[in-house]
Amino acid sequence: MTHRPLVIASVMAAMFMVAIEATIIAAAMPRIVGELGGLRLYSWVFSSYLLAQTATTVVFGKLSDVYGRKPVAIAGIAIFIIGSILCGFAWSLPSMIAFRIVQGMGGGAIQPVCMTIVGDLYNARERGKVQGFLASVWGVSAVAGPLVGGLIIQNVSWAWIFWINVPIGLFAAVGFVGFLHEGVARERRPIDVAGAALFTVAIASLMVALTEAGNSGWLQSATASIVFAVSTTLFVAQERRTAEPMITFELWGRRPIAAANATALIAGMALIGLTTFLPIYVQGVMIRSPLVAGFALTMMVLGWPLGATVASRLYMRFGIRPVLRTGACFMPVGGLAFVALGPDSPPALAGLGSFVMGLGMGIVSTTSIVLIQEIVDWSERGSATASNIFARNLGSTLGATVLGAVLNYGLAHYGDGSVPITSEQLRGLLEAGSGTLAVDVSVRAVLDHSLRLTFWAVLGLSMLTLFFAALVPPVTLGRAAAVPRPAES
Repeated sequence: MTHRPLVIASVMAAMFMVAIEATIIAAAMPRIVGELGGLRLYSWVFSSYLLAQTATTVVFGKLSDVYGRKPVAIAGIAIFIIGSILCGFAWSLPSMIAFRIVQGMGGGAIQPVCMTIVGDLYNARERGKVQGFLASVWGVSAVAGPLVGGLIIQNVSWAWIFWINVPIGLFAAVGFVGFLHEGVARERRPIDVAGAALFTVAIASLMVALTEAGNSGWLQSATASIVFAVSTTLFVAQERRTAEPMITFELWGRRPIAAANATALIAGMALIGLTTFLPIYVQGVMIRSPLVAGFALTMMVLGWPLGATVASRLYMRFGIRPVLRTGACFMPVGGLAFVALGPDSPPALAGLGSFVMGLGMGIVSTTSIVLIQEIVDWSERGSATASNIFARNLGSTLGATVLGAVLNYGLAHYGDGSVPITSEQLRGLLEAGSGTLAVDVSVRAVLDHSLRLTFWAVLGLSMLTLFFAALVPPVTLGRAAAVPRPAES
């Protein structure tokens, strides 16, 4: 029998392992760079993981439709554990980056397949509550990650930042092996290996192009853009002629899925602007401590699981489209709070805007996943779920590049342009601490001007999120199970 509570415990453990990855490593990176060197590659320790995770999400979603959720989930956990072990043994920053790619591939399997398992085991009424539990995992990890990372760095080797994933991953894998039983007779279908490879190359090159453009690496960005154009052309040609494509354009083109994914992509762009630039504004313009800046951002982490829980209680009563649209309305309301920020604003205003945007994102993400899973059968649910997660991750990368360009424009066009400050100088000032910024009134004025432009851009993206949410058509909940499910308890 499939024991649903124990399977969900395994899902939450696997999701926690992926969720805590970013925050716990951020706390350890200064020590790691100090021992391994290679400061110029610092950002690629994070970018390489996100690149691999985003590029493989759709591939593993498709594989779960062919081979089943259980083997793909276990394979993803195994890859993540192997990557974590190797990261702990890294001897240089380039080797760390290579092992982070392996770890990211495992993350690309875990997230979409775990969400699909929830869609398989629970009907629409039950699924919202479970989505709320999963959202709380991300909230807890965001708070616990820096604390746990700091404790590890102070007391043991930085390698344990990665090695603590081993027992968590083994617990999740044992839970899936022992308690998840898929009673579905699956037909043998060919795997579109060429399509998977071309898609991975296309997305990886796109993300490299965006990342390098944001870092002013124009030659690398241009080269990656050419690779993206060529691989995308070959991928489209491959998918149109193969009998079992990696991405079914008809599936991605269905109006509910297309509208929900567009909403997720734009919301991801807006949210990365909040997480990236709000702490800088609170510290550099409002002259508050890093603790206050962290508190303002943490309010988003509190709003997200609350929004997911509220959505699960409302969409069966009022319908999934009205609830999704209501969640999208919270996004620009929160964005207005950031536009209203000024040097003398109380930090509570920043925290309020962060909380409201997190609330909206929790509602939007939960309803989008449930909506997509409701309109497809078992054989497409993994691909459909992965498409939404992929859209959100890609939105984060696009948002970082677009909003970074807005910030650079503001830095270069403040007043008459006579104030000499670049993004590199800004980074150096921030690393020196908020006391330096407090003394330099001119830098504070430039920051206020430039970050205000980015907040206006975040507001514009939030309005665009609401526009795409309005395009989502009505969807009737309560679909019958597409396939026979095994006995549950």
